[in-house]
Amino acid sequence: MNYAIVVPCYNEEAVLNETTGRLLEVMQRVAEKHVDLQGRIVYVDDGSRDGTWSLLGSLSKQHPQVMGLKLAHNAGHQHALWAGLEWAAAHVDAAISIDADLQDDVNVIPEMIDLFLGGKDIVYGVRRDRPTDTWFKRTTALAFYKLMSKLGGDIVYNHADYRLMSRRTLAALMTYGERNLFLRGMVRTLGFPQAMVYYDRAARFAGESKYPLRKMLAFAIDGITSFSVRPLRLISIVGLSFMLVALGVIVYGLAAWLCGRTIQGWTSLLVSLWFIGGALLVALGVIGEYVGKIYAEVKRRPRYFIEETTE
Repeated sequence: MNYAIVVPCYNEEAVLNETTGRLLEVMQRVAEKHVDLQGRIVYVDDGSRDGTWSLLGSLSKQHPQVMGLKLAHNAGHQHALWAGLEWAAAHVDAAISIDADLQDDVNVIPEMIDLFLGGKDIVYGVRRDRPTDTWFKRTTALAFYKLMSKLGGDIVYNHADYRLMSRRTLAALMTYGERNLFLRGMVRTLGFPQAMVYYDRAARFAGESKYPLRKMLAFAIDGITSFSVRPLRLISIVGLSFMLVALGVIVYGLAAWLCGRTIQGWTSLLVSLWFIGGALLVALGVIGEYVGKIYAEVKRRPRYFIEETTE
């Protein structure tokens, strides 16, 4: 049997030597325990602009267990991860996905493999604690998980993209045709026997985060709109509420007119117009987000192109 550790990377030149060293060390421990299990590291260069690809070429020459796939263009983290998983689905019995920044604890990989050999098809790496995150990032991340749960999205709490998947779950995942990828939600819908391992999130070893606030917000919107239509239903509920409020205002206005009282209230009228106008624009924005996803899906463009490999 064999397995692959899939590592998407974008401008990760500063950390790749350390990441490779730690992963090779873990693979050696796995090999000592399971002599018939062979592993390799598959880096997916997501169109990096620094020396990431040349460094991957050097690492693949130094270590036979290391290989690289270079995407022709920056396709985004989820598409780069998909490229690695698609390669793994055709070549190995299991794949472990992990980011290159070493914030996820590589030392739980042997535990993941033990659970896989024990019959689990999917093993989620779940963060027990996030002591190195800022208060803002930790709070917004937890709020996102709670919001997804409220909106009906089935995702593992405090789990990102650190997981093990067996060959048959990879094959099942490859049948999903959508281009708007939110893998932590898609994998959850597969079913199959599942388990979890827990670890403490560490600080980034080197380099800068590739997920600033703008990208985190975009990723959260992708996740919500990919796995829930409740925002659209919420628009209908809000619209009905506005209609009821409007009926109340009409009744009040007619009563005031019959009683001979003039309605002064230009301030309340101005505020209500701005409020309703803003609500309409938000509703149009939510609908536009879904329409935009439909537009991207119907074009069926390829998710990525592989420009080069180290093999």
